[in-house]
Amino acid sequence: MLDLEALLRSRIVDVPDFPTPGVVFKDISPLLADHVAFAGAVDAVVAFHGRGTIDKVVGIEARGFLLAAPVAYQFGAGFVPVRKPGKLPLATLETSYDLEYGSNVLQMHEGALQPGERVLVVDDVLATGGTAAAACRLVREAGAEVVGLSVLLELGFLEGRALLHQAEPDLEVHALLQT
Repeated sequence: MLDLEALLRSRIVDVPDFPTPGVVFKDISPLLADHVAFAGAVDAVVAFHGRGTIDKVVGIEARGFLLAAPVAYQFGAGFVPVRKPGKLPLATLETSYDLEYGSNVLQMHEGALQPGERVLVVDDVLATGGTAAAACRLVREAGAEVVGLSVLLELGFLEGRALLHQAEPDLEVHALLQT
């Protein structure tokens, strides 16, 4: 039997000093290019939450889309993109959030989620937790229920889970890999 964790770890490449000096970028391109690793990651997220439990999957721009869309497909759920300003053509809900070096804004189409829908938020990496918390706020603002956050990789040294739980104390956070 193949060890999924080892396979996933072997397909994530550290790229030093990208996009800026001092940052170690986690490149998931090799994982996406490997059918077994990619399918394993998607299947593991779906298995954790259980089929039939999710109405919509929210993917966070941009690499979160790559995981969220096939997860939604496997759930038989809809996919909703959460994007940076100016990327969505219709009326949007928006929320701002702080980063360690400034602030940013996320948007989601109005009406993309219906009140009471059960929503899973998916992203590639949980770093400081600000982006994930902002996406959860958008889901709640739309009247839907956030049932969890799933990520491929959690960067534990940045303590994003703890910061996220300050904003979202009851949020179930699922990471396939942790550092």
